[in-house]
Amino acid sequence: MLGIAPSQILLALALVALLLSGEKLRLPPIKLPLALFLLGTIIAVIFSSNPAAGLPQIRKIYVFLQLLVAFSLLRELKYIRWLVLTWAGFGTLSALRSVVQFTGKIQQAHAAGKNFYDYYVGERVTGFMSHWYTFSAQEMFALLMLGSFLFFSTNLGRRTWLWVVCGGLMGLGLILGEMRGVWIATFAASLYLVWFWKRWLVVALPVALVALFLLSPGAIRERFTSIVRPSRLDSNEFRIVTWRTGLRMIEAHPWLGLGPEEPRIQFDQYVPADIPRPLPDGSYIHLHNLYLEYAAERGIPVLLIFLLLVAKMLRDFWRAIGNLPSGRREYLFLLHGAVAAVIAILVDGVTNVNLGDSELLSMFLTIIACGYLAVEQAVAPVRESREVTPAAA
Repeated sequence: MLGIAPSQILLALALVALLLSGEKLRLPPIKLPLALFLLGTIIAVIFSSNPAAGLPQIRKIYVFLQLLVAFSLLRELKYIRWLVLTWAGFGTLSALRSVVQFTGKIQQAHAAGKNFYDYYVGERVTGFMSHWYTFSAQEMFALLMLGSFLFFSTNLGRRTWLWVVCGGLMGLGLILGEMRGVWIATFAASLYLVWFWKRWLVVALPVALVALFLLSPGAIRERFTSIVRPSRLDSNEFRIVTWRTGLRMIEAHPWLGLGPEEPRIQFDQYVPADIPRPLPDGSYIHLHNLYLEYAAERGIPVLLIFLLLVAKMLRDFWRAIGNLPSGRREYLFLLHGAVAAVIAILVDGVTNVNLGDSELLSMFLTIIACGYLAVEQAVAPVRESREVTPAAA
C-alpha cells in the first residue's frame, strides 16, 4: 500500500525465503483456469503484430507469485488477522494524507481563481499512490476486509472502537477520491456484507447514502450527481467512446485479440466513424472496462477463462461458508471478505481495468489466497469425518 517498488522487492525477498525454507510450495485449487489465463496472455503476445509492446504484461505474471507466497505461508489465522488490520492501518494513514491533500487542493484552486470542482476532477487526492484510482481501490479493498472482520470475526478484542474509527477514515478517503466506479463497487460489496451480518440494516443503507449526499460538500455532491447527469468535465462520454471502440476491436480480432497493450496503441484505427473529432477529453490509455480490455487484448476465449476462474472462486467460497463447522466460524470473515472483494472487482470492472494495476492485483491475489486457506478449514473437518466413519463402522 506504499507503492509498486517496495511491494515487488518484498515479494522477491519473500519468494527467495520461501524457496530456501524448504516449505512445500502450494497454490489454491484454481491452478488449471489460472494457468490457462496466463497461457492465453502469453499466446496473445506471441501472435500480436507487435510482441515487444506486450512485454509489460508478461512481466506482470511475476505479480501472480503473490498467490504462491501467501497460500504457502499464511497458515495461521493470527497472521492473516494481522495482515488485514495492517492494511486497515496503512489505509487509515493514506486516508489522513488524502485529507491533507484535499485541503491543499482547495487552497490551490482558490489561489488559481478556478471553480473547485473544475480544478479537482483532474487533480484529485492520491494518498500514498501516484493516481487517485489506485488509492481509491486500495481503500476499497482494505475497508471491505476490515468490515468483514468487524462483522464476522469472533475475536475482535478490546480495540474494536479503534478499527471502527479506521473504517470511518478510510470511508472518508474513499469519498474524497471521487472515483464513481469504486463508490458503486464498494456499495455493492458492502450490501453483500451487511445482508449476511444484519439483514434488516440493508434497508438503512440507501437512507445513509442519501444522508451522505445531503451532508457532503458541493464538490462531492456534484460528483455524485454526475453519475446520471454528467457535466463536460466528467468521463461518461469518453467511456462510451472507449467501449464502442473496444467492441470494434473484438469484432475484428475475436480469437486472439490485438495483443496486450495494443488497444492503447491502435486505438485511433478502431474509433467508429460516426464519433465526431476531436474526441471527448479523457484518458485513452485503455478501454476503461476490464471485460472489453481482456477480450480486445487477448481474445474472447481468454475473457471466458477469466470469468470461469472468478466463478470458481465464488462457488468455492460460497460452499465453504455453508460447510464451515461452528467451531471454526472465525474463518467466516475471510470467506465473506473474499466474496465481497470478488464482487467489488466485477462491479468496478465495468468502468475500470482494475486488475491492470499491480498494487490492486497484489491485494486481490492475497485476499483470494486467504479465502482459500479458510476453504481448507471448512473442507478438512468434513473430509476427516468421511474418512473416520467407515473405519468406525
